[in-house]
Amino acid sequence: MKKVNIEKNAAAFIYQDDVHVTEHDKNLWNARVKRDKAASEIPEWEELRNLASTIKEHTLTHLDQYIEQFVENAEKRGIKVHFAKDAIEHNAIAYEILSSHNVKNIIKSKSMLQEECGMTPFLEGKGINVLETDLGERIQQLSGQLPSHIVMPAIHQTKEDVAKLFAEKIGTDPNDTDPSSLNTAMRNNARPKFLVADAGMTGGNFAIAETGTFVVCTNEGNADLTASLPPLHIASIGIEKILPKVEDLGVFIRILSRSALGTPATQYTSHFSGPRAGSEMHIILTDNGRSKRLAMDEFWTSLKCIRCGACMNTCPVYRRSSGLAYSATYSGPIGIIIDPTFDPKKYSELPYHSSLCGSCTEVCPVHINIAEQIMDWRKVMMKNKEVDFSRRMAFKAAGVVLSNPKLFRVVEKVAYNAINILPEAITENKTLDPWAAHRKLPDVKKETFRDWYIKNRKSNEQ
Repeated sequence: MKKVNIEKNAAAFIYQDDVHVTEHDKNLWNARVKRDKAASEIPEWEELRNLASTIKEHTLTHLDQYIEQFVENAEKRGIKVHFAKDAIEHNAIAYEILSSHNVKNIIKSKSMLQEECGMTPFLEGKGINVLETDLGERIQQLSGQLPSHIVMPAIHQTKEDVAKLFAEKIGTDPNDTDPSSLNTAMRNNARPKFLVADAGMTGGNFAIAETGTFVVCTNEGNADLTASLPPLHIASIGIEKILPKVEDLGVFIRILSRSALGTPATQYTSHFSGPRAGSEMHIILTDNGRSKRLAMDEFWTSLKCIRCGACMNTCPVYRRSSGLAYSATYSGPIGIIIDPTFDPKKYSELPYHSSLCGSCTEVCPVHINIAEQIMDWRKVMMKNKEVDFSRRMAFKAAGVVLSNPKLFRVVEKVAYNAINILPEAITENKTLDPWAAHRKLPDVKKETFRDWYIKNRKSNEQ
């Protein structure tokens, strides 16, 4: 499996023009600011975060019991529950259900699990047409790209990008860049397809063990139409989405949209309790590596994630490189700690795509120690030699220098003198050091801070 070249992918986004990075950074930071405002308006915000984290930890440490309870109660309501151990089984089950109903056209709402399983290309390869009904997901589907954000899949695209895309794919005016007009054009293009769909597929934000019901949170209402219009509804739900009780749901509904977009709640919070008369409802309860991750001492708490995207909105690296840089279903800080659990070799570079500023941990609504886990993944990659030889040697040398004060001071002196003496052609050579390609070293003082401190401390003592 070829490794993701995240540096190359990020550069392709950053240096395409002067617009995309600026807009991307601004839009995501606005979401972060709104999140802070929404959180500050709730006196018990930190109490909610603590409670949500505790509920998740309790559920994950008793997951077998709650899975059994959920399945038993869901089946009592007439829902057919299937178990998938991995993406292959998930897709095979979905296809089996669809083919048994002679389904040719599907409408589906946003589901990260289905994206994770590669379901859409699998089904399309079987001759089944799949239409994404979420606007952002539909934009990405027409673009042939992965979603770049958990909540806002096409946030990296400008309105000019979308206008050009829609002109090519659905015949709109390429000069019409009005967001409202573009939204209307896609609605008019997609809605007729809703009415002739043979089946609808959704994800599930939460599944309640106590009742056997599940909840889908959206802002467009597309999931409700997807689930309600066709006679067949299939929901793909990861096993970590289970909550013990209905009363637990209130905690997560209050923190989900506030963390994601800074709004009190999603526009639609839809509860599905069983098939309506004359229809069928299926749930594909999917593991796909989650049990394996649950057994990882350092990384199991990443399963607490409620897919709000707050860590992505605040991350200075993600905001400037876009989610496409990660070449994965999950991007940003949460992607860095989730993706290697699927394939540590392919995603071995991701843990180094972080400043380790800790802002992701600070905003996580369920207290996942994201920054610490990023550091732990770096240790794993170093131990497994998934990092190139030169970087391993550089870190080893740094470890020796930083652990020896005398040696550190010698190297410090040499480095200071070298920077001042060596010509710019060497110190800022982008071939020797890619970091220097878009940066200029600052002027270096002849006196180090340590020298200044010792001199002034002595003078003060006198």
